[in-house]
Amino acid sequence: MSEKTGRVKVSIYDTTLRDGTQAEGVSLSVYDKVRIAERLDVLGVSYIEGGWPGSNPKDMAFFEDIKGKKLKNARIAAFGSTRRASVKVEADENIRKLLEACTPVVTIFGKSWLLHVHDVLKIKPDLNIEIVSDSCQYIKAHGKEVIFDAEHFFDGFKDSPEYALDVLRAACKNGASTIVLCDTNGGMLPSEISKICQKVKSVLPEEVILGIHCHNDGELAVANSIAAVDSGARHVQGTINGFGERCGNANLCSIIPSLELKMKMSSIDRNQLKHLKEVSLFVDDLANINPNKRLPYVGDSSFAHKGGMHVNAVSKNPATFEHIKPELVGNKRRVLVSDLSGRSNILMKIAEHNINIDEKGDEIKEILQTLKQMENEGYEFESADASFHLLAKKILKSHVPFFKLNGYRVIIEKRGKDEPCFTEATVKLEVLGQQELTAAEGDGPVNALDLALRKALMRFFPGIKDVHLTDFKVRILDSKDGTAAKTRVLIESSDGNETWGTVGVSENIIEASWEALVDSVEYILYKKTKQKKTRKT
Repeated sequence: MSEKTGRVKVSIYDTTLRDGTQAEGVSLSVYDKVRIAERLDVLGVSYIEGGWPGSNPKDMAFFEDIKGKKLKNARIAAFGSTRRASVKVEADENIRKLLEACTPVVTIFGKSWLLHVHDVLKIKPDLNIEIVSDSCQYIKAHGKEVIFDAEHFFDGFKDSPEYALDVLRAACKNGASTIVLCDTNGGMLPSEISKICQKVKSVLPEEVILGIHCHNDGELAVANSIAAVDSGARHVQGTINGFGERCGNANLCSIIPSLELKMKMSSIDRNQLKHLKEVSLFVDDLANINPNKRLPYVGDSSFAHKGGMHVNAVSKNPATFEHIKPELVGNKRRVLVSDLSGRSNILMKIAEHNINIDEKGDEIKEILQTLKQMENEGYEFESADASFHLLAKKILKSHVPFFKLNGYRVIIEKRGKDEPCFTEATVKLEVLGQQELTAAEGDGPVNALDLALRKALMRFFPGIKDVHLTDFKVRILDSKDGTAAKTRVLIESSDGNETWGTVGVSENIIEASWEALVDSVEYILYKKTKQKKTRKT
């Protein structure tokens, strides 16, 4: 039990820095790993697995750097394998590196499936148990907390229950204080996990903690982890955002709130739960991975409502379509507008944008009708909140444009077979009663237009220098029309503090891009002007 909360305590063992970096496309520098470790410590996890010191210099460098950091909640663990069959434990290079990492915790994995003993290690079963015993005993004798990961345990148990249990007994007898059952291939079902965990719990010494480590190959890693906790596990391993090899590991961003909010167990610093989404985005950012908006609890879509009937119900009572309050995990409710929208979608979206409107007037109906007509023409406002904001203000006749377009021109020139394309855009605007003509070169027509537009406005609105495009998507809407098809362009922009989306549609990709660019610039100019007025008052 947790002394502070009186709840059952479940230790969270984060392996993002080791198992998570085995995911395709994920790579972290030593500095990145230290920053993530510090953030995980603030979150309140019990263990942070820093890496495998015997496998690469980067992981050993992490252990050197983290020594100088004062962590409040987490214990750092070094990870590695049991000794090799051909050498004594004291002469094993991997074991020596584990001890040189100077961590308070050492996690070692060993074989618990006879298939691996015979086909991978190619040794006798008794020798494998001797290897597990030697390794745990030697590391324990050096004053370390020993966690034993029983690799492929569930497959091994189904193949030969007694042998798999004998491996666990050897680890316990020789100093392992936590036994972690690993679904290494990720193919188990929750019912199997529950049954086997209950059996293991019944034979383990009372003082030994039962742990679980699940992979997500059957998309059940979170469910399997929760099933294990239900069956007595009090140590859960996983990664932030479910990073990991193949299909990933159990996602701690789903496990932690499930333990805290649904199972009423204590797993992290409860005051930090509201920062869970922030941690999720922080790890994505350092890993240079686009956030998965559909992640449970922390994804942008977790509490996004689109269907008119759903939005109507949520506006009356959020519990009708939300399993928790989004604020508990640092998320927020979002209302999407589309051709599926109803009056409630528009009202909630208007309120979200702080636009004044008569809820009983005809403007709501006009906005809804215009929206549905434009979506039918190919516009999409789900990811284009800024364009919706401007559309609503135009219909409400409260939009004052910051500039007027008098014309633009884009020149694309190929000066030789092996030469890159040259692109130049010229923009002619009327800004605050003055004519402005500017030109800019870019990597392509849209980049050149973007640079020329912002260059023309810079003299009048200096704050626009911070604005830049962060994403650009093109969708052909009527592929049967070939090169004459209507095109939808979605642009994501940022000024370093805020990110917003805009949309443009046309048979001409340049015109569609210009429309989205103009919305992007007008939206941020409106926001900055409003902020300036607010500060003055």
